[in-house]
Amino acid sequence: MDTMAKRQPARKATLLGLYGNALLFIIKMVIAIKSGSLIILAEAMDSFTDIVASIAVYISVQVSAKKADEGHPFGHHRAEPISGLIVAVIAGMAGMELIHMSITRLISGEAVSFGIAPLLVLLVTIGTKASMKQYLENAGRKVNSPAILASAKDCKNDVLVALGALMGMTGAYYGYYLLDPILGMVVSLWIIRTGYSIGVDNIDYLMGKKASEGLIKELKKKALGIEGVRGLNEVRTHHVGNYIHVEMHINVDGETSTTESHRIGKEVQRALESLESVDKAFVHIDPWLPRNQGLGSSG
Repeated sequence: MDTMAKRQPARKATLLGLYGNALLFIIKMVIAIKSGSLIILAEAMDSFTDIVASIAVYISVQVSAKKADEGHPFGHHRAEPISGLIVAVIAGMAGMELIHMSITRLISGEAVSFGIAPLLVLLVTIGTKASMKQYLENAGRKVNSPAILASAKDCKNDVLVALGALMGMTGAYYGYYLLDPILGMVVSLWIIRTGYSIGVDNIDYLMGKKASEGLIKELKKKALGIEGVRGLNEVRTHHVGNYIHVEMHINVDGETSTTESHRIGKEVQRALESLESVDKAFVHIDPWLPRNQGLGSSG
């Protein structure tokens, strides 16, 4: 895992998210001022909160890429899940506000107005956010970034909100005034669910959740493929931010010299750390005994 090699694509993705949200904010504010529309002004304020979230993600990606130092000997990878939690909170708050507005409108019977300016804002939002979602999702998966993936999910939420508003506005134009608040409640519940999902994922990263079973199997396969490794006693894994730390007990013949055992251990360590998601591997060497058959426990 090469943190430095990932810094540039991650930085590029976070800057794109920041610039995209800033552009939408400017467009919405200009149209809001010219049209005097409170709806568009509310959209502009939503874009402003997206800018705040984008800044948090950008800072966290920069901090996460820093090398380990005396105060942080295992690096700064936990910075990204922290910004992921910020995005989760913002998404949850947006969902709660939207459901409140939808219920209020449903009770009052207030109809959403159809206009060219709001229509233009919604179409620009849908197009921009859909493109950002796709780009950020691909980039987040490529660089294994929970913060960027959280931003991608937030973009998807914005697309759904804009689509719901567009459908509600169209429904009101044809006399279906209840469509807007009903769709608003449905979308708000989806946003709250997404915020919860983002929060749970990033809390797991912060609390050291173990690696997936698929990765654990791959770790075992890598270790057992090294010449001199007779078996495995124990494999333990946990997240440090968005990367994995591995603790592995390997078995070598009891008559193997200390120097040779050390060499085997270092070779296993290099093999484990060659995996994309593994930041550090700690290899302990145990003597091979007849009862050491099997792969032992893992977690």
